[in-house]
Amino acid sequence: MRDVALAPVVTPPLTGGLADSLFDTADRSPALPLLARRTGPAATGWEEVTAVEVRDEVTDLAKGLIAAGISPGHRVALMSRTRYEWTVFSHALWAVGAEVVPIHPRSSRDQVEWILRDAGCVAVVVEDEQGAMTIGTVCTRLPRLRYVWQFDAGASAELAELGAGVPYTTVESLRRIVLPDATAAVVYTSGTSGRPMGCALSHRGLAHPCDTLLSGWAHTAAPPGEQPSVLAFLPFSHVYGLMIMLTCVRGGALMAHEPELTEAALASALATFRPTYLYGVPSVFEKLYKNFLRAAEQADRGALFERAARTARDFAAAEERRRLGGGAGPGLDLRLQHALYERTVYRRLRAALGGRVLRGTSGGSSLSRELSLFYEGIGVYLHDGYGLTEASGGITMQPLGREKSGTVGRPLPGTEIQVADDGEILVHGPSVFQGYVSDEAATRAALRGGWLATGDIGRLDSEGYLTITGRKKDIIVTSGGKSVAPAPLEQRLRMHPLVHQAVVIGDDRPCVGALITLDPEFLAHWRRALALRGDGTGRESREENALREELGRAVASANSAVSRAESIRVYRVLPEPFAADNGLLTPSMKLRRDAIVRHYAAEIEAMYEARSRSWRVPHEPADWDEPDDVFR
Repeated sequence: MRDVALAPVVTPPLTGGLADSLFDTADRSPALPLLARRTGPAATGWEEVTAVEVRDEVTDLAKGLIAAGISPGHRVALMSRTRYEWTVFSHALWAVGAEVVPIHPRSSRDQVEWILRDAGCVAVVVEDEQGAMTIGTVCTRLPRLRYVWQFDAGASAELAELGAGVPYTTVESLRRIVLPDATAAVVYTSGTSGRPMGCALSHRGLAHPCDTLLSGWAHTAAPPGEQPSVLAFLPFSHVYGLMIMLTCVRGGALMAHEPELTEAALASALATFRPTYLYGVPSVFEKLYKNFLRAAEQADRGALFERAARTARDFAAAEERRRLGGGAGPGLDLRLQHALYERTVYRRLRAALGGRVLRGTSGGSSLSRELSLFYEGIGVYLHDGYGLTEASGGITMQPLGREKSGTVGRPLPGTEIQVADDGEILVHGPSVFQGYVSDEAATRAALRGGWLATGDIGRLDSEGYLTITGRKKDIIVTSGGKSVAPAPLEQRLRMHPLVHQAVVIGDDRPCVGALITLDPEFLAHWRRALALRGDGTGRESREENALREELGRAVASANSAVSRAESIRVYRVLPEPFAADNGLLTPSMKLRRDAIVRHYAAEIEAMYEARSRSWRVPHEPADWDEPDDVFR
């Protein structure tokens, strides 16, 4: 068993709750811009709100909550996209000692009912009429639910008016009795293989990774002397988004809210708000890369982009070897090539991100080494971190000046990591959750002598860097007894521009297979480009053959990272993407593997049957020939 821990950093001791940092900032720097929001539904400009203005809004809301009977320990659900009111409302709840229960607004009616009942919520705040209608269908079965407030129907003004007669001292009294170890939020897991489970997270637990990152890394989030700025667009209902929100408020960064997760909305927000620090999940950074490539090809500069991208990765890899003591850094030729592409390519790519981004963090799942090196090579130091709901979001980060792409870094100071003999990652530290609400048996199974069993599989290298190789429950065991982690294969498949999603399968099968969905935007661009290279005669057949060749390259690239026995030997292209609407993705966009396998059981069976009819069934999985592609 490997055990790694770093010495704790000096962070101010937490003496109260999460709302205190906002009040302290308002007292210390009242004019500091703290939050930003759109000036109108179709506006491109941003309205900045100062720390004292945010504090006053939070206070008025807190008064209204008190007048409505919300007391310390009460649980109130927030069911909304990422927007300004979410940040204000959550801090008002913390100011009166209540507990926040985030719910993704796209959750199904059954999921919403389950969470509200399991958490025992007394109130819920929804975003719009659709959210109110969802609650209306289940509220009769929730006897503890007393209030439904709606952002778009003026909930903030309604509560402020209700609490007009409550003295400010009442809010202060309640805020000052909130203890660090009191529960601040009950955040539900994504529910990839069953019902979501509510993780009780304390004020101290949520603050610890935020304050540790601020202590050691905050100075890298903006140029010297400038206020860091962050565009918040991932759901606050996920612990990763919640952690970003708290880090910004506690660190005095300017945080803008973008509720729309569409490509156009994100591009517009990046261009107009111009953040200095970028965070996201791998799929966001993969999509940005594919958009760069598509734009280059549409401008007839695809070959130039490919050369520039290769140079960026080579340059970043050489810099990595230098900073880790394994080389002298980029040679003269590489430096000259990199300087040329800096003038012609890289600065334009950074401009598409707003032009001010210096660094970024990817979380939620593993980021490929190739993608990390690409972003670093174009001048955006994008590196992978690791966390999970049961650990309040933050477990590891890349050490400054010793970043290693392809890993998730080293444990945050004050946090310990062990890798058990079976490869499972165990975590110990102040951010570990208090337990699952209403499920003592699951809590005992997850907490082993104070160590959190994460369910993730990984390895530690000689310097203590952690690499995540997959989820313990996702490991595939073929009929030949070979254990295969699907995540690395899926990650490499998604790097191909045409591949949108990929699910690797193969339990009790003679070989590993894959279900693939295509990126609709890039597919349309690829088809247009293919049509330009020939006339319409036999176009359909020519297009299908070309698509087979492209996907064959994607599969071959994925297979190059694993042994032959672990490689994909058969795959099927599906006609529609996995989505939350069809129950194949969680609201946080994670794959529901069991649901996908059940949904496509007939297609999977046909895929393997077709392979069996076409080829002699081998005795060993390693004997399978080149992968078959099966189009539906």
